[in-house]
Amino acid sequence: MTQRHWVQNGYMMLITTNVKDRLPLFLDAAYAREAIEVLYRVQELHIFFLYGFVIMPDHCHLLIRITEEIKMSKIMNRFKMGLSHSIGKGPIWQARFDCRIVRDPWRALKYIHQNPVKAGLCIKPEDYPWSSASGKWDVMELEGW
Repeated sequence: MTQRHWVQNGYMMLITTNVKDRLPLFLDAAYAREAIEVLYRVQELHIFFLYGFVIMPDHCHLLIRITEEIKMSKIMNRFKMGLSHSIGKGPIWQARFDCRIVRDPWRALKYIHQNPVKAGLCIKPEDYPWSSASGKWDVMELEGW
């Protein structure tokens, strides 16, 4: 499940990871909530800045910046394995994930927050409960970017 990425610490990155076979696992509210809780537990163990996220039915987007000496692949490994274990399901993820340097964080955050709107899951980004746009979850402000 790990993957080598040339992009590592200090950059803001947009991460996308997909559920295996694109099954809509996170239509189950309990699983979607647990995905967010696991993300925060991983953040406690491996310090990174979380600027935004969305848990879609079959994939997740994260906007993060790593500052400590840990690889993105380790963070994603802990997130993916932790969530699989936490919900008691076997391998639920595709083996790889996509990682891109973000040059315009505001645009990346808008893309993340508009995902459920484009998918027809809500009318406004703030109406989708499994997104940082909802205002229910703690994330870093993009002030200064």
